[in-house]
Amino acid sequence: MTRFTRLRLEVMMLCAILLALTLSPVDAFDKVRGVNLGGWLVVEGWIKPSLFDGIPNGDMLDGTQVQLKSVTLQKYISAVGGGGSNVTVDRDFASTWETLKLWRVSENQFQLRTLQGQFLTSANDNGLIMANADSPGMAETFFIERSSSRIHIKPLNGSYIQATADNALIANYQFQPDFGDDNAATFEMTIVANNLHGDYQLANGYGPEKAKTVLAEHRKTFITSNDFEFLWRNGINTVRIPVGWWIAQDPDPPSPFVGGSLAALDSAFSWAQAYDIKCIIDLHAAPGSQNGAEHSASRDGSVDWPSPAYISQTLDVINFLSARYANNTALLGIELLNEPSAASVPLDTLISYYKNGYQIVRNYSSTAYVIMCQRIGNADPMELYQANIGSSNIVLDLHYYNLFDPYFDNLTGVQNIQFVYNNRAVQLETLNSANGPLVFIGEWVNEWNVLNASKIQYQMFGRAQLDVFNKASFGWSYWTLKNDRPHWNFEWNIKNRFLLLSNSSVKLPNFFLLAALSCATFLLTISGFTR
Repeated sequence: MTRFTRLRLEVMMLCAILLALTLSPVDAFDKVRGVNLGGWLVVEGWIKPSLFDGIPNGDMLDGTQVQLKSVTLQKYISAVGGGGSNVTVDRDFASTWETLKLWRVSENQFQLRTLQGQFLTSANDNGLIMANADSPGMAETFFIERSSSRIHIKPLNGSYIQATADNALIANYQFQPDFGDDNAATFEMTIVANNLHGDYQLANGYGPEKAKTVLAEHRKTFITSNDFEFLWRNGINTVRIPVGWWIAQDPDPPSPFVGGSLAALDSAFSWAQAYDIKCIIDLHAAPGSQNGAEHSASRDGSVDWPSPAYISQTLDVINFLSARYANNTALLGIELLNEPSAASVPLDTLISYYKNGYQIVRNYSSTAYVIMCQRIGNADPMELYQANIGSSNIVLDLHYYNLFDPYFDNLTGVQNIQFVYNNRAVQLETLNSANGPLVFIGEWVNEWNVLNASKIQYQMFGRAQLDVFNKASFGWSYWTLKNDRPHWNFEWNIKNRFLLLSNSSVKLPNFFLLAALSCATFLLTISGFTR
């Protein structure tokens, strides 16, 4: 063997060793250090309010709660008993019986739902308005003419509704009413709540064509491959991706939902593979809504999910997602349901659903993690430890916010930090040591109710949460990557150093790879392939 041949063999061996080192798990996956991609494939208006800017009558979206007062009688319209019977105009003060939820049909056509669930209807021969329709149709749909806070109401076929002297509500006003104080067909509308800004409100507010344009642009620009590079460079190894149930019927989901989220999710998996990031698919919005919030795509705040039909449909969605992504190398796990309401979802119903969902995922993968979220509200996460949901790779998702509870309203910065170390840490230690699922802090944020907190205080609060949440046996995931509110915005927190991740989490250039490339270049040179 010549000296030149021996040199070339030695260089080749060195190149092979260096290349192997580049492929070895130097940064082996230990626990989830994640970020949620909230507000992307499931809309939450508070994350990006500008999505709703172009909707006409944008303060009259689905689920908006209104109270209507006759300007002549100075009395409120009331669904007696909260719904199910007659309607009167005889209340001096407004409460639940006098509160109606809007179901939007178009920018000037609406259906009016009582808090008990029945709809106002004109389906009476004498034009008397009742509140006893269980489902809406033409007789329950009304034109609403509006001048600021004053409105006229007219059935699709019939005369304007007016308040009569004997306190009834009847559709028999045959003239064009004005908005003056002496017109019996004029009502003062007070918007009591307009806090639902989700996929249903956006799509139904814009209408199908405009909604497609708005959402296509949002999905294309809100999250991109550059975001995955940013996450990778900052040591994030997982993204939790909220999706809605309608993704399983993409590209043509039921009205008013808009297709395109499935293609966006496919793109996320491709970007994740490129940057060695894992994906958790989180079913954030179930059919019928599991919590009545905008992020579960509720139409009007109702929680209708705990029904056999909706649960069966939800399991079909889990089957679809499992079949599509089980063999994708970027899949880490599937979360069966986000934040079911403790007040509205019975524990036995939820446990049954989780068991069936677990088995569906296992039909396609023996290794994907199956994640179950604790019930939000008055519920103990230990209730799911005792349920025997599944035998392997099962995770319990807890959402830790020092917000949304009166307990945190007046805590100082120090008291908030003490709560994390004393209360959160103790619960995590208890759950970690229990014989049950792994523990995942699937949502948390570096925000609190402390007014005028300094940057150092935010850093200390973030450090406390990271210290404690790093002990969760499965890991954590920040809510959320992007948000118009800066402290909820992970990217803003990192770039402005309000949240300090550990130095070891920041990605540096792979020097083994650089050395391997240099070695290969030298080998090619001595072999005569380069000049």
